[in-house]
Amino acid sequence: MTGAAAGTRHEDGDTMSMGLDETLTFLDKLLAPWGKEIDLKAVDYESGLQMLRVTIREKSRFTLIDLDTETASKLASHLAAWAEQAKRNMDS
Repeated sequence: MTGAAAGTRHEDGDTMSMGLDETLTFLDKLLAPWGKEIDLKAVDYESGLQMLRVTIREKSRFTLIDLDTETASKLASHLAAWAEQAKRNMDS
């Protein structure tokens, strides 16, 4: 994302058209350790393609990745499994 839209804060469910035949819907902002922010947005293309856009910000640097449904599902499974294992390790 570039220009004014990159720095714009959006509330849950807000949508905006970004050109390139895509519409972004803000889903959530997560505050991560060490001052990082993670933004999640649904990206809907006119073609019907749907992606999950994950933007990780650290000061002036940011990483943007678009995930398809299969990749997002696999990532979610790995994250959930890791979190459960880490919780069990902390409890023992």
